[in-house]
Amino acid sequence: MPPALQPQPEIITLEQYKALPENRRAEVFEGVLYDMASPSQIHQTLSMELSNILYNYIKSKNGVCQVFTAPFDVKLSDTPLTIVQPDIMVICDKEKLDGQRCNGAPDFIIEIVSPGNPSDDYIRKLYYYKNSGVREYWIVDPRRQKVIVYYLNQTDFEMETYTFQDNIKVNLYDDLYIDFSKLDLGDF
Repeated sequence: MPPALQPQPEIITLEQYKALPENRRAEVFEGVLYDMASPSQIHQTLSMELSNILYNYIKSKNGVCQVFTAPFDVKLSDTPLTIVQPDIMVICDKEKLDGQRCNGAPDFIIEIVSPGNPSDDYIRKLYYYKNSGVREYWIVDPRRQKVIVYYLNQTDFEMETYTFQDNIKVNLYDDLYIDFSKLDLGDF
């Protein structure tokens, strides 16, 4: 079929997104709805371990930032509608929270790579997070046992690559490191 005759994806509105069934896991990129797969056991284990470290650190410092885990909506753009559900996020600007979602870029996002669609985290979300102003973005890949850290340095993302044996600095904070070799990941 010639490109002009291919069906175009339906563009949805915020109202249509809000009307989706509560148990439907989906994200919206430029108005197009994409369903998400359920997370695996290692995905959930990593999410719990990392979110607990962040939460405990912020609490111990009486910090103003809050940690949220998926499913929690982040509306990056109204036009075109772009809504994501990062695996873990730290939000320091309470004005972005409206009781239902975060409106605007979180300060820090961690995505745990799903084997079924790794390009989402490595390419698509990197593009949107960088362009929306996320200050730090980690891609945690359990299959490859790699962590890619992107952090905003002036106007561009810097990138560092680590393994699950490394002690990794959270650039958002002066004294927070996450030692992946000490995470309790069980057998995977």
